[in-house]
Amino acid sequence: MGAVALPNAQADASPNKPAGPDAPPPVVPRPTDWTALGGHTSLTRHTRILIDPRTASTTTLPGGRAELPGPARQSVRGLATQLRTELKQVTGITPRVTGDRRRPAAGDIVLTLTDRGGLGAEGYRFDSRGPIRIEAASTHGLFYGTRTLLQLLRATEGGHRTLPRATATDRPTQRLRMVHLDAGRKYWRIPYLENLIRRMGDQKLNTLLLHLSESEGFRLNSPRFPGLADPAHSYSRTDIEHLKAFAARQHVQLMPGLELPGHATAISETFGIGLGSGPDPCTGAHTHSHLTPDWIIDMTSEKAVAKSKEIVAEFAGWFDAPLFSIGAEEVPGQLARCPRVKDHLASAPDVSTLGDLLNRYINTLDDVVTSHGKRTAVYNGSEHLAAPQQRVRPGVVFLTWEGTEAEPAIAGHDEIAIGPFYNTPNNYHHLYPDEPWMYDGWAPSTAPDMLGSGVTNWADYNFWADDGYFEQHLAGPRAILADRAWNGSPTPDTLAAFRARAARVGDPAGTTPAPVPPRVEGRPSHHWTFDDAPYPSGWTYAGSPGNTLFAEDVAGGLHGTSYIIDNPTPVPGVRGRAWRFDSDRDGVGFGGLDVAEPWTVSVRVRATSRTADQVLLSSKAGALKLMQHGTGRVGFTRFGEADHSFGHTLPLDRWTRLTWVATPGHTVLYADGVRVGAVDASLPLPLRSIGTEKAGLLGDLDDLITWDEALSPAEAARLK
Repeated sequence: MGAVALPNAQADASPNKPAGPDAPPPVVPRPTDWTALGGHTSLTRHTRILIDPRTASTTTLPGGRAELPGPARQSVRGLATQLRTELKQVTGITPRVTGDRRRPAAGDIVLTLTDRGGLGAEGYRFDSRGPIRIEAASTHGLFYGTRTLLQLLRATEGGHRTLPRATATDRPTQRLRMVHLDAGRKYWRIPYLENLIRRMGDQKLNTLLLHLSESEGFRLNSPRFPGLADPAHSYSRTDIEHLKAFAARQHVQLMPGLELPGHATAISETFGIGLGSGPDPCTGAHTHSHLTPDWIIDMTSEKAVAKSKEIVAEFAGWFDAPLFSIGAEEVPGQLARCPRVKDHLASAPDVSTLGDLLNRYINTLDDVVTSHGKRTAVYNGSEHLAAPQQRVRPGVVFLTWEGTEAEPAIAGHDEIAIGPFYNTPNNYHHLYPDEPWMYDGWAPSTAPDMLGSGVTNWADYNFWADDGYFEQHLAGPRAILADRAWNGSPTPDTLAAFRARAARVGDPAGTTPAPVPPRVEGRPSHHWTFDDAPYPSGWTYAGSPGNTLFAEDVAGGLHGTSYIIDNPTPVPGVRGRAWRFDSDRDGVGFGGLDVAEPWTVSVRVRATSRTADQVLLSSKAGALKLMQHGTGRVGFTRFGEADHSFGHTLPLDRWTRLTWVATPGHTVLYADGVRVGAVDASLPLPLRSIGTEKAGLLGDLDDLITWDEALSPAEAARLK
């Protein structure tokens, strides 16, 4: 996926907006029509959940069903039973579920399906003046009403059993509210996906797009395609059925995404159907310079098109969401100069340009998708290619990722805006959603051809990152998107106030704590040798020689890669290989989480130039510096707080072993085993990347090792 230029301001740029009686309730997203009535309603040990026995097994009344977000799959009784469990987790009260609705008492919860009031597929009415009444045309709406109830309870203190008296009629501004995960480059663990789905449902986000294939990996494991997916790093049909059922209880649609014909090295090499395969192959001159021709499936080949159709047909049957993405973007224009492609365009009567060829391929796969009762989605880009004979069919939905706006841009097609909400947290793209703009500047489009919006996560050059590394970047913009896409009215407060409100609401019941990696004792926690090594099983090397170099972690499994351009150069090291960095844009992405003190880092480095700022390891919180800004000495920085320098300057043009040993509030530096300085300050060990987007190192790097403990002076002295 290509880069999108977005503003990167992270400060709260919201104007001052007064809080007070008109402040929004502690609910994310804000209800679209909320009337506070003063006072509180309380749940008690006598609270019941009342449902109508005539509709207990029903999901939707006539008129309440819509194509998007897809049909409700949870019955009223199933929702009531789920709510009972969630209320116990939040309040300690275990209500009884009953069909006796004759005399609801104060504190009872009444769930009602209704065809009154034009609530649509997801709207609901809420009334907490006595009995708490929630009514909707489907269990989508009832579920969202119960999320409002649960959030109000979670936000109150003293047992979480009271909520404000209020009425609301609440319905979404946009039909589709999406989170998009790159699950092709990165394998996401199922417990993380379950937590994400819970959080999405709680915030009334209704679509999780799992982008399940990329040039570097394929994450759906079917016995029909042995060798395409690594079973240890992919999802079986059983896994998908589990996730679909789990997501249905949170009213989240699990939307699959494949990537064809580009971004497809893993597919092309498995079946030998890439443009770099077979006689008269295309060459590196016909694709993006950092990739091989097998990055693109051969759209001129009957065999390749048939295999593409077979893959889409197999996995379209695994999912029940109304949309299925086939990718279809970033096909390089220079491909038209490949002799194989030129010959096909000259001989085929229905295509005359590369744009025709791509559009014909999209329409061919659209036949497969629509035969499964779904609509095809593609990333935009095909519209830029001249195509006099073939047009993408009107029913195909475009995921618009280019640009910085969120208005319809492609005439004749429904769209989902993802471009302004990109999260690609590496030092090459360096894209993070602009949260102040999202909260105060973005007005969600209500144009009939804008289906909705989605916050998008890409795992470029962080293929083996911790799930939590991405979550720390996604949580904030995800909550803002949930709030704005549901309630498109002007925001009533500051971004800081919104963040405080979201923190007050907290996580939904059932969310499991993020796993905390155990601290490693007695041995290194990570060790990057920079020696040549193949990608681990489950990942395909898609770069052309010299690009996207692999940094194997032989101790901890936090592998890394370099970026698209300005890659380091492998050179002889002290032992084996080292990597030579000669540009600020050189770097390595790890995607690790910071490690609290104590810790130790040791590295061999041969600096070749002095610059104002050279970073060894960095994260959002801070960085270890080979050359500190302002002093030129070895040091470290806590971003936004302080720069620290040791009394040591890294020599040029000779190998030096630097070792930092940190305990809370104190850090010692060793050079070639000799103690050369100490600072009464410390920082968590930053493991996001080597370098930053603006300050890399200039020189050679070898044998980078970390420990989750402070080595003793004698142990540090042995590191030479």
